[in-house]
Amino acid sequence: MIPQSFIHDLLNRVDIVDTIDHHVPLKKAGANFVACCPFHNEKTPSFTVSQTKQFYHCFGCGAHGNAISFLIEYSGLSFVEAVQSLAGYAGMEVPVQSGNISSESASSNDLSQNQEFNQGHGNDEVSSDELINAMQMATHYYREQLKHSGKAIAYLKTRGISGKTAARFAIGYAPAAWQNLEAVFPDYAAGKTKKILAQAGLIIINDDAKQYDRFRDRIMFPILNQKGRIVGFGGRVLAQEEPKYLNSPETVLFGKGRELYNFFSARRAVREANCVIVVEGYMDVIALSQHGIDNVVATLGTATTGIHIQKLLRQTDNIIFCFDGDRAGRKAAWRALENSLELLTDGKYLGFLFLPEGADPDSYVNQFGKESFEKQISQAVPLSEFFFKELCAGLKLQTSEGRAKLVKDAKPLLQRIVAPALSLILKRRLAELSELADKELETLLQIKRIPETKKIGGNERKQAVTLYRRLIRILLDDPSYVTKLDRGLLVKSDAKNEEIAALEALFEFFDAHPNLTENNSVFSIAGYFQNNPLKALLESIECETLEWNHSTAIESEFSDILKKLRLMQYKERITELQSKSLNMLSDEEKKELQQLVKQQ
Repeated sequence: MIPQSFIHDLLNRVDIVDTIDHHVPLKKAGANFVACCPFHNEKTPSFTVSQTKQFYHCFGCGAHGNAISFLIEYSGLSFVEAVQSLAGYAGMEVPVQSGNISSESASSNDLSQNQEFNQGHGNDEVSSDELINAMQMATHYYREQLKHSGKAIAYLKTRGISGKTAARFAIGYAPAAWQNLEAVFPDYAAGKTKKILAQAGLIIINDDAKQYDRFRDRIMFPILNQKGRIVGFGGRVLAQEEPKYLNSPETVLFGKGRELYNFFSARRAVREANCVIVVEGYMDVIALSQHGIDNVVATLGTATTGIHIQKLLRQTDNIIFCFDGDRAGRKAAWRALENSLELLTDGKYLGFLFLPEGADPDSYVNQFGKESFEKQISQAVPLSEFFFKELCAGLKLQTSEGRAKLVKDAKPLLQRIVAPALSLILKRRLAELSELADKELETLLQIKRIPETKKIGGNERKQAVTLYRRLIRILLDDPSYVTKLDRGLLVKSDAKNEEIAALEALFEFFDAHPNLTENNSVFSIAGYFQNNPLKALLESIECETLEWNHSTAIESEFSDILKKLRLMQYKERITELQSKSLNMLSDEEKKELQQLVKQQ
Protein backbone atom coordinates (compact mmCIF):
# COMPACT_ATOMS: atom_id res chain seq x y z
CA MET A 1 0.00 0.00 0.00
CA ILE A 2 1.11 3.57 -0.69
CA PRO A 3 0.87 5.71 2.49
CA GLN A 4 -2.06 8.11 2.53
CA SER A 5 0.28 10.87 3.71
CA PHE A 6 2.28 10.48 0.49
CA ILE A 7 -0.87 10.73 -1.65
CA HIS A 8 -1.77 13.88 0.25
CA ASP A 9 1.68 15.42 -0.32
CA LEU A 10 1.67 14.40 -3.99
CA LEU A 11 -1.72 16.00 -4.68
CA ASN A 12 -0.55 19.18 -2.96
CA ARG A 13 2.62 19.21 -5.07
CA VAL A 14 1.11 18.71 -8.54
CA ASP A 15 -1.21 21.07 -10.39
CA ILE A 16 -4.23 19.32 -11.91
CA VAL A 17 -4.42 21.93 -14.70
CA ASP A 18 -0.86 21.11 -15.81
CA THR A 19 -1.55 17.38 -15.53
CA ILE A 20 -4.71 17.44 -17.64
CA ASP A 21 -3.49 20.09 -20.10
CA HIS A 22 -0.63 17.75 -21.00
CA HIS A 23 -3.24 15.34 -22.42
CA VAL A 24 -6.27 17.55 -23.14
CA PRO A 25 -5.76 21.23 -24.12
CA LEU A 26 -7.60 23.45 -21.64
CA LYS A 27 -8.97 26.97 -22.10
CA LYS A 28 -9.41 29.57 -19.36
CA ALA A 29 -13.06 30.31 -18.55
CA GLY A 30 -13.44 32.65 -15.60
CA ALA A 31 -11.96 31.12 -12.47
CA ASN A 32 -11.81 27.64 -14.07
CA PHE A 33 -10.56 25.88 -17.20
CA VAL A 34 -12.72 24.05 -19.73
CA ALA A 35 -12.43 21.57 -22.61
CA CYS A 36 -14.55 19.12 -24.53
CA CYS A 37 -14.77 16.08 -22.30
CA PRO A 38 -12.17 13.38 -23.12
CA PHE A 39 -14.50 10.70 -21.74
CA HIS A 40 -17.47 11.20 -24.06
CA ASN A 41 -18.22 12.87 -27.39
CA GLU A 42 -19.47 16.45 -27.23
CA LYS A 43 -19.28 19.64 -29.27
CA THR A 44 -19.75 22.18 -26.46
CA PRO A 45 -17.21 22.02 -23.61
CA SER A 46 -18.72 20.75 -20.37
CA PHE A 47 -15.49 19.38 -18.86
CA THR A 48 -14.44 21.85 -16.13
CA VAL A 49 -11.16 21.88 -14.20
CA SER A 50 -10.77 23.91 -11.03
CA GLN A 51 -7.22 25.04 -10.31
CA THR A 52 -8.33 26.44 -6.96
CA LYS A 53 -9.97 23.24 -5.79
CA GLN A 54 -7.79 20.81 -7.80
CA PHE A 55 -10.52 18.60 -9.26
CA TYR A 56 -12.32 18.16 -12.58
CA HIS A 57 -16.00 17.59 -13.30
CA CYS A 58 -17.88 16.95 -16.52
CA PHE A 59 -21.43 18.31 -16.46
CA GLY A 60 -22.23 16.09 -19.42
CA CYS A 61 -21.23 12.58 -18.35
CA GLY A 62 -20.50 13.13 -14.65
CA ALA A 63 -16.79 12.25 -14.78
CA HIS A 64 -15.21 13.65 -11.63
CA GLY A 65 -11.94 13.34 -9.76
CA ASN A 66 -8.44 14.53 -9.01
CA ALA A 67 -5.15 14.31 -10.91
CA ILE A 68 -4.69 10.64 -9.99
CA SER A 69 -8.17 9.57 -11.07
CA PHE A 70 -7.76 11.49 -14.34
CA LEU A 71 -4.68 9.42 -15.27
CA ILE A 72 -6.51 6.24 -14.29
CA GLU A 73 -9.54 7.05 -16.45
CA TYR A 74 -7.75 8.73 -19.37
CA SER A 75 -4.64 6.58 -19.71
CA GLY A 76 -6.02 3.29 -18.40
CA LEU A 77 -3.40 3.12 -15.65
CA SER A 78 -3.83 1.30 -12.37
CA PHE A 79 -3.93 3.40 -9.18
CA VAL A 80 -0.30 2.59 -8.36
CA GLU A 81 0.85 3.35 -11.91
CA ALA A 82 -0.99 6.68 -11.88
CA VAL A 83 0.66 7.62 -8.57
CA GLN A 84 4.07 6.60 -9.91
CA SER A 85 3.55 8.65 -13.07
CA LEU A 86 2.53 11.76 -11.14
CA ALA A 87 5.32 11.29 -8.61
CA GLY A 88 7.90 11.05 -11.40
CA TYR A 89 6.57 14.27 -12.92
CA ALA A 90 6.76 15.99 -9.51
CA GLY A 91 10.25 14.64 -8.74
CA MET A 92 9.00 12.58 -5.80
CA GLU A 93 9.91 9.00 -4.97
CA VAL A 94 7.06 6.65 -4.12
CA PRO A 95 7.81 5.06 -0.73
CA VAL A 96 8.12 1.28 -0.82
CA GLN A 97 6.09 -0.60 1.78
CA SER A 98 5.47 -4.28 2.32
CA GLY A 99 3.04 -5.48 -0.33
CA ASN A 100 3.57 -2.45 -2.55
CA ILE A 101 3.52 -3.13 -6.27
CA SER A 102 6.91 -2.62 -7.83
CA SER A 103 7.33 -0.08 -10.56
CA GLU A 104 6.78 -0.95 -14.20
CA SER A 105 8.83 2.01 -15.25
CA ALA A 106 11.44 0.52 -17.54
CA SER A 107 14.99 1.70 -17.95
CA SER A 108 16.26 2.29 -21.44
CA ASN A 109 19.60 0.65 -20.57
CA ASP A 110 20.37 -2.51 -22.48
CA LEU A 111 20.71 -5.53 -20.21
CA SER A 112 23.84 -6.61 -22.04
CA GLN A 113 25.57 -3.54 -20.57
CA ASN A 114 24.32 -4.17 -17.03
CA GLN A 115 27.04 -5.72 -14.87
CA GLU A 116 24.62 -7.10 -12.31
CA PHE A 117 22.66 -8.76 -15.12
CA ASN A 118 25.76 -10.19 -16.76
CA GLN A 119 27.35 -11.57 -13.63
CA GLY A 120 24.32 -12.38 -11.50
CA HIS A 121 25.73 -10.35 -8.60
CA GLY A 122 23.71 -8.50 -5.97
CA ASN A 123 20.09 -9.20 -5.08
CA ASP A 124 18.73 -12.43 -6.58
CA GLU A 125 15.20 -11.03 -6.74
CA VAL A 126 14.00 -10.13 -10.23
CA SER A 127 12.55 -6.65 -10.69
CA SER A 128 9.89 -5.55 -13.17
CA ASP A 129 12.51 -3.35 -14.83
CA GLU A 130 14.70 -6.36 -15.55
CA LEU A 131 11.79 -8.36 -16.93
CA ILE A 132 10.69 -5.51 -19.22
CA ASN A 133 14.24 -4.98 -20.44
CA ALA A 134 14.47 -8.68 -21.23
CA MET A 135 11.27 -8.44 -23.28
CA GLN A 136 12.65 -5.43 -25.16
CA MET A 137 15.86 -7.27 -26.01
CA ALA A 138 13.92 -10.33 -27.18
CA THR A 139 11.69 -8.13 -29.35
CA HIS A 140 14.72 -6.53 -30.98
CA TYR A 141 16.21 -9.97 -31.63
CA TYR A 142 13.00 -11.36 -33.17
CA ARG A 143 12.63 -8.32 -35.43
CA GLU A 144 16.20 -8.73 -36.69
CA GLN A 145 15.60 -12.43 -37.36
CA LEU A 146 12.54 -11.62 -39.48
CA LYS A 147 14.74 -9.66 -41.89
CA HIS A 148 16.81 -12.79 -42.53
CA SER A 149 14.00 -15.37 -42.79
CA GLY A 150 12.71 -15.82 -46.32
CA LYS A 151 9.90 -18.17 -45.29
CA ALA A 152 8.65 -15.83 -42.53
CA ILE A 153 8.62 -12.85 -44.94
CA ALA A 154 6.87 -14.97 -47.56
CA TYR A 155 4.23 -16.01 -45.02
CA LEU A 156 3.48 -12.40 -44.08
CA LYS A 157 3.18 -11.47 -47.75
CA THR A 158 0.66 -14.27 -48.31
CA ARG A 159 -1.37 -12.76 -45.45
CA GLY A 160 -1.26 -9.37 -47.17
CA ILE A 161 0.94 -7.70 -44.56
CA SER A 162 3.33 -5.10 -45.95
CA GLY A 163 6.81 -4.44 -44.62
CA LYS A 164 5.68 -1.04 -43.36
CA THR A 165 2.84 -2.60 -41.36
CA ALA A 166 5.11 -5.33 -39.98
CA ALA A 167 7.54 -2.65 -38.76
CA ARG A 168 4.73 -0.56 -37.22
CA PHE A 169 3.52 -3.52 -35.17
CA ALA A 170 7.12 -4.62 -34.39
CA ILE A 171 6.41 -8.09 -35.83
CA GLY A 172 9.33 -10.51 -35.61
CA TYR A 173 10.31 -14.12 -36.11
CA ALA A 174 11.60 -16.74 -33.63
CA PRO A 175 13.90 -19.22 -35.47
CA ALA A 176 13.35 -22.95 -35.19
CA ALA A 177 16.39 -23.81 -33.02
CA TRP A 178 15.93 -24.66 -29.34
CA GLN A 179 18.16 -22.00 -27.74
CA ASN A 180 18.17 -18.98 -30.04
CA LEU A 181 18.13 -16.46 -27.19
CA GLU A 182 21.55 -17.65 -26.11
CA ALA A 183 22.90 -15.31 -28.81
CA VAL A 184 21.25 -12.34 -27.10
CA PHE A 185 21.58 -12.89 -23.36
CA PRO A 186 24.91 -13.38 -21.60
CA ASP A 187 24.99 -16.42 -19.28
CA TYR A 188 21.83 -17.76 -20.91
CA ALA A 189 21.96 -20.98 -18.90
CA ALA A 190 23.23 -19.73 -15.58
CA GLY A 191 22.52 -17.42 -12.65
CA LYS A 192 20.21 -14.49 -12.64
CA THR A 193 19.82 -14.40 -16.43
CA LYS A 194 18.13 -17.79 -16.37
CA LYS A 195 15.81 -16.64 -13.61
CA ILE A 196 14.87 -13.46 -15.49
CA LEU A 197 14.16 -15.30 -18.75
CA ALA A 198 12.04 -17.92 -16.96
CA GLN A 199 10.01 -15.32 -15.06
CA ALA A 200 9.54 -13.30 -18.26
CA GLY A 201 8.12 -16.42 -19.94
CA LEU A 202 10.82 -16.48 -22.62
CA ILE A 203 12.23 -19.88 -21.69
CA ILE A 204 10.95 -23.17 -20.28
CA ILE A 205 12.93 -25.19 -17.74
CA ASN A 206 12.12 -28.92 -17.83
CA ASP A 207 12.23 -31.51 -15.07
CA ASP A 208 15.92 -32.13 -15.76
CA ALA A 209 16.67 -28.45 -15.15
CA LYS A 210 17.44 -28.01 -18.84
CA GLN A 211 16.11 -24.92 -20.59
CA TYR A 212 14.91 -24.07 -24.06
CA ASP A 213 13.18 -21.14 -25.77
CA ARG A 214 9.40 -21.07 -25.43
CA PHE A 215 8.90 -19.61 -28.92
CA ARG A 216 10.41 -21.46 -31.88
CA ASP A 217 9.68 -21.14 -35.62
CA ARG A 218 6.87 -18.66 -35.05
CA ILE A 219 5.85 -15.19 -36.23
CA MET A 220 6.12 -13.02 -33.11
CA PHE A 221 3.63 -10.32 -32.10
CA PRO A 222 4.75 -8.14 -29.15
CA ILE A 223 1.97 -7.33 -26.66
CA LEU A 224 2.12 -3.91 -24.98
CA ASN A 225 0.52 -2.86 -21.71
CA GLN A 226 -1.30 0.43 -21.21
CA LYS A 227 2.02 2.22 -20.66
CA GLY A 228 3.43 1.00 -23.96
CA ARG A 229 5.81 -1.53 -22.35
CA ILE A 230 6.26 -4.95 -23.95
CA VAL A 231 4.92 -7.45 -21.42
CA GLY A 232 4.27 -10.55 -23.52
CA PHE A 233 4.26 -12.19 -26.95
CA GLY A 234 1.89 -14.02 -29.21
CA GLY A 235 3.54 -16.50 -31.55
CA ARG A 236 1.92 -17.97 -34.69
CA VAL A 237 3.18 -21.08 -36.46
CA LEU A 238 4.02 -20.90 -40.16
CA ALA A 239 2.80 -24.37 -41.02
CA GLN A 240 -0.27 -26.38 -40.01
CA GLU A 241 0.85 -27.22 -36.49
CA GLU A 242 -0.67 -27.02 -33.04
CA PRO A 243 -1.10 -24.88 -31.16
CA LYS A 244 -1.58 -22.40 -33.98
CA TYR A 245 -1.14 -19.49 -31.56
CA LEU A 246 1.02 -19.59 -28.45
CA ASN A 247 0.92 -16.74 -25.94
CA SER A 248 3.31 -15.86 -23.15
CA PRO A 249 2.37 -17.56 -19.87
CA GLU A 250 0.90 -15.66 -16.93
CA THR A 251 3.74 -13.63 -15.41
CA VAL A 252 4.25 -10.68 -13.09
CA LEU A 253 4.01 -8.50 -16.20
CA PHE A 254 1.42 -10.30 -18.29
CA GLY A 255 -2.07 -11.67 -17.81
CA LYS A 256 -4.39 -12.58 -20.69
CA GLY A 257 -7.40 -11.52 -18.68
CA ARG A 258 -6.20 -7.95 -18.26
CA GLU A 259 -4.28 -7.13 -21.49
CA LEU A 260 -5.63 -6.40 -24.97
CA TYR A 261 -3.59 -6.52 -28.16
CA ASN A 262 -3.10 -3.05 -29.70
CA PHE A 263 -4.84 -1.29 -26.77
CA PHE A 264 -1.96 1.14 -26.24
CA SER A 265 -1.62 2.11 -29.92
CA ALA A 266 -5.37 2.28 -30.61
CA ARG A 267 -6.37 4.65 -27.81
CA ARG A 268 -6.23 7.86 -29.83
CA ALA A 269 -8.18 6.35 -32.72
CA VAL A 270 -10.72 4.94 -30.27
CA ARG A 271 -11.29 8.35 -28.70
CA GLU A 272 -11.56 10.08 -32.08
CA ALA A 273 -14.11 7.55 -33.33
CA ASN A 274 -15.74 7.20 -29.89
CA CYS A 275 -15.91 3.51 -30.70
CA VAL A 276 -13.69 0.45 -30.29
CA ILE A 277 -13.96 -2.76 -32.30
CA VAL A 278 -13.01 -5.92 -30.40
CA VAL A 279 -11.84 -8.86 -32.53
CA GLU A 280 -10.39 -12.26 -31.74
CA GLY A 281 -6.94 -12.31 -33.35
CA TYR A 282 -3.69 -10.45 -33.98
CA MET A 283 -4.06 -10.76 -37.74
CA ASP A 284 -7.55 -9.24 -37.59
CA VAL A 285 -6.18 -6.14 -35.85
CA ILE A 286 -3.26 -5.82 -38.26
CA ALA A 287 -5.32 -6.33 -41.42
CA LEU A 288 -7.93 -3.78 -40.35
CA SER A 289 -5.24 -1.28 -39.40
CA GLN A 290 -3.54 -1.71 -42.77
CA HIS A 291 -6.86 -0.76 -44.38
CA GLY A 292 -7.11 2.41 -42.28
CA ILE A 293 -9.29 1.09 -39.43
CA ASP A 294 -7.19 1.75 -36.33
CA ASN A 295 -9.72 1.71 -33.48
CA VAL A 296 -9.36 -2.06 -33.07
CA VAL A 297 -8.13 -4.30 -30.24
CA ALA A 298 -8.04 -8.08 -29.79
CA THR A 299 -8.47 -10.47 -26.91
CA LEU A 300 -5.55 -12.80 -26.32
CA GLY A 301 -6.97 -16.27 -26.78
CA THR A 302 -9.31 -15.90 -23.83
CA ALA A 303 -12.84 -14.69 -23.15
CA THR A 304 -13.46 -10.95 -22.90
CA THR A 305 -13.19 -10.25 -19.18
CA GLY A 306 -14.69 -7.58 -16.97
CA ILE A 307 -11.25 -5.98 -16.73
CA HIS A 308 -11.09 -5.76 -20.53
CA ILE A 309 -14.52 -4.12 -20.72
CA GLN A 310 -13.73 -1.73 -17.87
CA LYS A 311 -10.57 -0.58 -19.67
CA LEU A 312 -12.45 -0.04 -22.91
CA LEU A 313 -15.36 1.83 -21.33
CA ARG A 314 -12.85 4.27 -19.88
CA GLN A 315 -11.85 5.16 -23.43
CA THR A 316 -15.17 5.17 -25.27
CA ASP A 317 -18.96 4.98 -24.99
CA ASN A 318 -19.29 2.39 -27.77
CA ILE A 319 -17.90 -1.15 -28.01
CA ILE A 320 -18.52 -3.41 -31.02
CA PHE A 321 -17.61 -7.07 -30.63
CA CYS A 322 -16.79 -8.53 -34.06
CA PHE A 323 -16.55 -12.31 -33.81
CA ASP A 324 -16.86 -15.23 -36.19
CA GLY A 325 -20.43 -16.29 -36.91
CA ASP A 326 -19.82 -19.91 -35.89
CA ARG A 327 -20.82 -21.47 -32.58
CA ALA A 328 -17.53 -20.57 -30.91
CA GLY A 329 -17.87 -16.93 -31.99
CA ARG A 330 -21.40 -16.64 -30.63
CA LYS A 331 -20.30 -18.27 -27.37
CA ALA A 332 -17.45 -15.75 -27.06
CA ALA A 333 -19.90 -12.91 -27.70
CA TRP A 334 -22.27 -14.18 -25.03
CA ARG A 335 -19.44 -14.35 -22.50
CA ALA A 336 -18.57 -10.74 -23.32
CA LEU A 337 -22.21 -9.76 -22.77
CA GLU A 338 -22.35 -11.54 -19.41
CA ASN A 339 -19.14 -9.91 -18.21
CA SER A 340 -20.37 -6.44 -19.19
CA LEU A 341 -23.71 -6.36 -17.37
CA GLU A 342 -22.41 -5.02 -14.05
CA LEU A 343 -20.19 -2.44 -15.79
CA LEU A 344 -22.68 -0.82 -18.15
CA THR A 345 -24.13 2.59 -17.43
CA ASP A 346 -26.91 4.31 -19.32
CA GLY A 347 -25.40 6.03 -22.34
CA LYS A 348 -22.93 3.23 -23.05
CA TYR A 349 -23.51 1.02 -26.10
CA LEU A 350 -22.40 -2.55 -26.77
CA GLY A 351 -22.99 -4.06 -30.19
CA PHE A 352 -22.32 -7.50 -31.67
CA LEU A 353 -21.34 -8.19 -35.27
CA PHE A 354 -21.14 -11.70 -36.71
CA LEU A 355 -19.53 -11.87 -40.13
CA PRO A 356 -20.76 -14.32 -42.80
CA GLU A 357 -19.87 -17.95 -42.14
CA GLY A 358 -16.25 -18.74 -42.92
CA ALA A 359 -15.19 -15.07 -42.78
CA ASP A 360 -13.20 -13.24 -40.15
CA PRO A 361 -12.25 -9.53 -40.06
CA ASP A 362 -8.87 -10.28 -41.64
CA SER A 363 -10.22 -12.18 -44.65
CA TYR A 364 -13.30 -9.96 -44.99
CA VAL A 365 -11.49 -6.62 -45.16
CA ASN A 366 -8.87 -8.03 -47.54
CA GLN A 367 -11.59 -9.33 -49.86
CA PHE A 368 -14.21 -6.55 -49.67
CA GLY A 369 -12.30 -3.49 -48.40
CA LYS A 370 -12.72 -0.85 -45.73
CA GLU A 371 -16.08 0.61 -46.77
CA SER A 372 -17.79 -2.76 -46.84
CA PHE A 373 -16.43 -3.67 -43.42
CA GLU A 374 -17.52 -0.34 -41.93
CA LYS A 375 -20.98 -0.93 -43.36
CA GLN A 376 -21.05 -4.27 -41.55
CA ILE A 377 -20.02 -2.52 -38.32
CA SER A 378 -22.89 -0.04 -38.68
CA GLN A 379 -25.27 -3.02 -38.78
CA ALA A 380 -24.06 -4.53 -35.49
CA VAL A 381 -26.81 -5.93 -33.26
CA PRO A 382 -27.26 -3.94 -30.01
CA LEU A 383 -26.86 -5.73 -26.67
CA SER A 384 -30.59 -5.51 -25.93
CA GLU A 385 -31.45 -7.36 -29.15
CA PHE A 386 -28.65 -9.94 -28.87
CA PHE A 387 -29.63 -10.53 -25.23
CA PHE A 388 -33.13 -11.78 -26.05
CA LYS A 389 -32.19 -13.39 -29.36
CA GLU A 390 -29.82 -15.74 -27.56
CA LEU A 391 -32.12 -16.37 -24.61
CA CYS A 392 -35.06 -17.18 -26.88
CA ALA A 393 -33.05 -19.49 -29.16
CA GLY A 394 -34.53 -22.99 -28.95
CA LEU A 395 -37.48 -21.92 -26.77
CA LYS A 396 -41.10 -22.34 -27.82
CA LEU A 397 -42.50 -19.01 -26.69
CA GLN A 398 -45.97 -19.98 -27.84
CA THR A 399 -46.05 -22.36 -24.86
CA SER A 400 -46.33 -21.44 -21.17
CA GLU A 401 -43.32 -23.62 -20.42
CA GLY A 402 -41.18 -21.82 -22.97
CA ARG A 403 -42.08 -18.41 -21.58
CA ALA A 404 -41.44 -19.58 -18.02
CA LYS A 405 -38.01 -20.86 -19.07
CA LEU A 406 -37.24 -17.47 -20.62
CA VAL A 407 -38.05 -15.66 -17.37
CA LYS A 408 -35.98 -18.16 -15.39
CA ASP A 409 -32.93 -17.73 -17.66
CA ALA A 410 -33.21 -13.95 -17.82
CA LYS A 411 -33.63 -13.40 -14.07
CA PRO A 412 -29.99 -13.80 -12.88
CA LEU A 413 -28.75 -11.67 -15.79
CA LEU A 414 -31.20 -8.83 -15.22
CA GLN A 415 -30.35 -8.82 -11.51
CA ARG A 416 -26.76 -7.92 -12.42
CA ILE A 417 -27.62 -4.85 -14.52
CA VAL A 418 -27.03 -1.61 -12.64
CA ALA A 419 -27.89 0.85 -15.44
CA PRO A 420 -31.40 2.03 -14.44
CA ALA A 421 -32.84 2.88 -17.86
CA LEU A 422 -31.40 -0.19 -19.60
CA SER A 423 -32.66 -2.42 -16.79
CA LEU A 424 -36.17 -1.00 -17.08
CA ILE A 425 -36.23 -1.34 -20.88
CA LEU A 426 -35.05 -4.97 -20.79
CA LYS A 427 -37.63 -5.83 -18.13
CA ARG A 428 -40.41 -4.31 -20.23
CA ARG A 429 -39.27 -6.34 -23.24
CA LEU A 430 -39.21 -9.49 -21.11
CA ALA A 431 -42.75 -8.70 -19.95
CA GLU A 432 -43.87 -8.54 -23.60
CA LEU A 433 -42.18 -11.82 -24.53
CA SER A 434 -43.40 -13.67 -21.43
CA GLU A 435 -46.89 -12.13 -21.64
CA LEU A 436 -46.71 -11.08 -17.98
CA ALA A 437 -47.84 -7.83 -16.41
CA ASP A 438 -45.06 -5.54 -15.19
CA LYS A 439 -45.96 -6.05 -11.51
CA GLU A 440 -46.15 -9.83 -11.93
CA LEU A 441 -42.72 -9.85 -13.55
CA GLU A 442 -41.22 -7.63 -10.84
CA THR A 443 -42.44 -10.09 -8.22
CA LEU A 444 -40.80 -12.98 -10.05
CA LEU A 445 -37.54 -11.15 -10.75
CA GLN A 446 -37.23 -9.67 -7.25
CA ILE A 447 -35.60 -6.52 -8.62
CA LYS A 448 -36.41 -3.24 -6.94
CA ARG A 449 -38.46 -0.97 -9.13
CA ILE A 450 -36.75 2.25 -10.19
CA PRO A 451 -38.99 5.12 -9.04
CA GLU A 452 -40.22 7.45 -11.77
CA THR A 453 -39.48 11.16 -11.49
CA LYS A 454 -42.49 13.03 -10.16
CA LYS A 455 -43.51 16.01 -12.28
CA ILE A 456 -45.61 19.06 -11.57
CA GLY A 457 -47.03 20.95 -14.52
CA GLY A 458 -44.75 19.08 -16.90
CA ASN A 459 -41.57 20.15 -15.06
CA GLU A 460 -39.46 18.02 -12.77
CA ARG A 461 -39.98 18.78 -9.11
CA LYS A 462 -36.97 20.73 -7.90
CA GLN A 463 -35.89 19.53 -4.50
CA ALA A 464 -34.85 22.18 -2.01
CA VAL A 465 -31.21 22.09 -0.96
CA THR A 466 -31.22 20.64 2.56
CA LEU A 467 -29.15 21.97 5.43
CA TYR A 468 -27.17 18.75 5.35
CA ARG A 469 -26.27 19.17 1.69
CA ARG A 470 -25.23 22.77 2.35
CA LEU A 471 -23.07 21.56 5.24
CA ILE A 472 -21.45 18.81 3.15
CA ARG A 473 -20.70 21.39 0.48
CA ILE A 474 -18.83 23.58 2.98
CA LEU A 475 -16.84 20.64 4.42
CA LEU A 476 -15.80 19.53 0.94
CA ASP A 477 -14.72 23.07 0.10
CA ASP A 478 -12.95 23.77 3.40
CA PRO A 479 -12.42 20.79 5.74
CA SER A 480 -11.33 23.09 8.60
CA TYR A 481 -15.01 23.79 9.31
CA VAL A 482 -15.39 20.28 10.72
CA THR A 483 -13.55 21.48 13.84
CA LYS A 484 -16.08 24.32 14.29
CA LEU A 485 -19.11 22.06 14.03
CA ASP A 486 -21.11 20.79 17.01
CA ARG A 487 -22.01 17.33 15.72
CA GLY A 488 -24.72 17.06 18.32
CA LEU A 489 -26.78 19.51 16.27
CA LEU A 490 -27.50 16.93 13.57
CA VAL A 491 -31.13 15.83 13.76
CA LYS A 492 -31.23 12.50 11.99
CA SER A 493 -34.96 11.95 11.93
CA ASP A 494 -35.59 14.91 9.65
CA ALA A 495 -32.79 14.23 7.17
CA LYS A 496 -32.30 12.21 4.04
CA ASN A 497 -30.51 9.03 5.07
CA GLU A 498 -27.93 9.27 2.30
CA GLU A 499 -26.89 12.79 3.27
CA ILE A 500 -26.56 11.84 6.95
CA ALA A 501 -24.49 8.82 5.90
CA ALA A 502 -22.29 11.12 3.80
CA LEU A 503 -21.76 13.48 6.74
CA GLU A 504 -20.86 10.59 9.03
CA ALA A 505 -18.45 9.24 6.41
CA LEU A 506 -16.81 12.67 6.16
CA PHE A 507 -16.53 12.92 9.97
CA GLU A 508 -14.89 9.50 10.10
CA PHE A 509 -12.54 10.44 7.27
CA PHE A 510 -11.49 13.77 8.81
CA ASP A 511 -11.03 12.14 12.24
CA ALA A 512 -8.66 9.64 10.62
CA HIS A 513 -6.83 12.40 8.70
CA PRO A 514 -6.65 15.43 11.01
CA ASN A 515 -3.89 16.93 8.87
CA LEU A 516 -6.52 17.72 6.22
CA THR A 517 -8.37 19.95 8.66
CA GLU A 518 -5.23 21.57 10.07
CA ASN A 519 -3.35 22.35 6.86
CA ASN A 520 -4.46 24.56 4.02
CA SER A 521 -4.74 21.60 1.63
CA VAL A 522 -6.45 22.11 -1.70
CA PHE A 523 -7.67 19.06 -3.61
CA SER A 524 -10.76 16.94 -4.13
CA ILE A 525 -11.97 15.35 -0.89
CA ALA A 526 -14.52 13.30 -2.85
CA GLY A 527 -11.56 11.75 -4.67
CA TYR A 528 -10.80 9.75 -1.53
CA PHE A 529 -14.14 7.93 -1.74
CA GLN A 530 -13.53 6.06 -5.02
CA ASN A 531 -14.79 2.67 -3.79
CA ASN A 532 -17.50 4.05 -1.52
CA PRO A 533 -21.24 3.85 -2.38
CA LEU A 534 -21.48 7.53 -1.40
CA LYS A 535 -19.00 8.52 -4.11
CA ALA A 536 -21.62 9.78 -6.60
CA LEU A 537 -23.39 11.92 -3.99
CA LEU A 538 -20.14 13.50 -2.74
CA GLU A 539 -18.98 14.21 -6.29
CA SER A 540 -22.27 15.81 -7.26
CA ILE A 541 -22.14 18.07 -4.19
CA GLU A 542 -18.46 18.87 -4.67
CA CYS A 543 -19.03 20.00 -8.26
CA GLU A 544 -21.49 22.62 -6.95
CA THR A 545 -18.53 24.43 -5.36
CA LEU A 546 -17.17 25.15 -8.85
CA GLU A 547 -19.53 28.11 -8.92
CA TRP A 548 -18.04 29.51 -5.71
CA ASN A 549 -15.16 31.87 -5.40
CA HIS A 550 -13.43 32.80 -2.22
CA SER A 551 -15.22 36.09 -1.95
CA THR A 552 -18.30 33.99 -1.12
CA ALA A 553 -19.36 34.53 2.48
CA ILE A 554 -18.72 30.94 3.54
CA GLU A 555 -18.49 31.91 7.20
CA SER A 556 -21.93 33.53 6.99
CA GLU A 557 -23.30 30.46 5.20
CA PHE A 558 -21.87 28.21 7.91
CA SER A 559 -23.35 30.36 10.71
CA ASP A 560 -26.76 30.28 9.04
CA ILE A 561 -26.63 26.47 8.81
CA LEU A 562 -25.72 26.16 12.51
CA LYS A 563 -28.52 28.52 13.49
CA LYS A 564 -31.08 26.50 11.52
CA LEU A 565 -29.75 23.20 12.84
CA ARG A 566 -30.20 24.47 16.39
CA LEU A 567 -33.74 25.52 15.54
CA MET A 568 -34.44 22.07 14.12
CA GLN A 569 -33.06 20.52 17.28
CA TYR A 570 -35.27 22.76 19.45
CA LYS A 571 -38.36 21.81 17.44
CA GLU A 572 -37.48 18.14 17.66
CA ARG A 573 -37.16 18.36 21.43
CA ILE A 574 -40.34 20.46 21.80
CA THR A 575 -42.29 17.88 19.79
CA GLU A 576 -40.87 15.13 21.97
CA LEU A 577 -41.83 16.90 25.21
CA GLN A 578 -45.26 17.99 23.99
CA SER A 579 -46.08 14.43 23.01
CA LYS A 580 -46.28 13.66 26.74
CA SER A 581 -49.17 14.78 28.92
CA LEU A 582 -48.33 17.71 31.21
CA ASN A 583 -48.61 15.67 34.41
CA MET A 584 -46.07 13.18 33.02
CA LEU A 585 -43.37 15.85 32.67
CA SER A 586 -40.85 16.36 35.43
CA ASP A 587 -40.21 19.85 36.80
CA GLU A 588 -36.93 19.97 34.87
CA GLU A 589 -38.64 18.98 31.62
CA LYS A 590 -41.31 21.69 32.16
CA LYS A 591 -38.58 24.32 32.61
CA GLU A 592 -36.76 22.97 29.53
CA LEU A 593 -39.95 23.22 27.47
CA GLN A 594 -40.52 26.83 28.54
CA GLN A 595 -36.94 27.80 27.62
CA LEU A 596 -37.13 26.05 24.25
CA VAL A 597 -40.37 27.84 23.34
CA LYS A 598 -38.76 31.20 24.21
CA GLN A 599 -35.65 30.41 22.09
CA GLN A 600 -37.63 29.77 18.91
